[in-house]
Amino acid sequence: MQEQTFRASTTELSRRPVGYFVHHHGHGHAKRCLAIVTALSPRPVTIFCARTEIFPALPDNAEVVAIPDFHSKPARSEQLHREPACLALDCAPLGVSAIRGTGGIIAAWLAHEDPVLFIVDVSAELALLGRICSVPVVKIRMHGDRDDPAHQAAYSACSALLAPYSEALEQDDWPEHFRKRTFYTGGLIDTRQPVPEKTTARDLLGLPQDARVFVVVAGSGGVGIPIAPITIAARAYPEALWLTVGKTVRYGHETEFSNISDVGWVDNVSDYIAAADVVIATPGDTLTHEIARVGRPLVCIPEWCYYDEQVRKAEALSARNLAVYSPRWPASYSQWRALIQAAAKCDLRSQRALVDEHAAERAARYLEGLINELWHDSSPDELTDHHWGWEDLSADPHVPRETVRESTRDAD
Repeated sequence: MQEQTFRASTTELSRRPVGYFVHHHGHGHAKRCLAIVTALSPRPVTIFCARTEIFPALPDNAEVVAIPDFHSKPARSEQLHREPACLALDCAPLGVSAIRGTGGIIAAWLAHEDPVLFIVDVSAELALLGRICSVPVVKIRMHGDRDDPAHQAAYSACSALLAPYSEALEQDDWPEHFRKRTFYTGGLIDTRQPVPEKTTARDLLGLPQDARVFVVVAGSGGVGIPIAPITIAARAYPEALWLTVGKTVRYGHETEFSNISDVGWVDNVSDYIAAADVVIATPGDTLTHEIARVGRPLVCIPEWCYYDEQVRKAEALSARNLAVYSPRWPASYSQWRALIQAAAKCDLRSQRALVDEHAAERAARYLEGLINELWHDSSPDELTDHHWGWEDLSADPHVPRETVRESTRDAD
């Protein structure tokens, strides 16, 4: 007798969940996640993150599960701390309870929920964990020199790679075999408010219409804007107004000038960008696209990041005349003037074209197509009718789990 082949129905596939790990450093990962998860609705999505508060509002198809924050956590003994690093893993010290807790929570969920995908933004180890658990993994791409064995293994473990930017910004040295596996969404941000005209933005902010305005802005994931170089800029352009937006750093020897205003953290960053004649920024992914959405002469000064992420993004922008790249903060009048003059030549039309207002929807359509391609003729889960103990594990009060929003999966 010929064995009968089971074919998963479209309806059944639509009810199976997606897991989504989100790195809690900064806010860009969470914003990107929310945009994609909203576009995936009504498919249920479980988000894993060490800071649930960076998800203030969730779509109805999503829940957040708290995982331990394992950064800067010590090993439980001196000998464990001295154990050599594993070349196959990016960051996996021994004897760190929070790492065990994170891996256990996610692995138990993967085993129990039978997800169709596990999206990772970003962690080489968790991408490998998903593959070890036999779940298809999609890793979010970031710029940088990630040619080490751990990241190369993580990329090779993925069924696909999702780049939340235009293919025009791809690194020239990104390997062709990974490029073929990469889907480029176009510039992905969650901002939907209309971009105000420069005069409107200045009225909103109470800024003079006839002034030259420079806006210096940094994302939330780094150290911040050093004020000392801005005091040099203020002296190089004494007639201009210099606004710093975001976190700032002072060394204690700065001289105050009346044409510098420290705005601090604001919710309406786009208004300040729109009010600017020139923007000076640390080129994190989300901030870069917020600036491109408005379109302004741009000077990129990278902060220190693992694997030179911001450096490689700044190089890609500069190579296409979308920004001017400076490897360090200027320390003289002439250095500032040279950068500002060069920024005036940026191609603002191409800069604006980096952002795709439908990027999240494009990502969701691609992911749904990938799910269908991988699972459309799949057989039933043979673990469904057996009790393997993970229900007890997920209910264990010692497992640090916090559900911020109940999943609507049962209502489907």
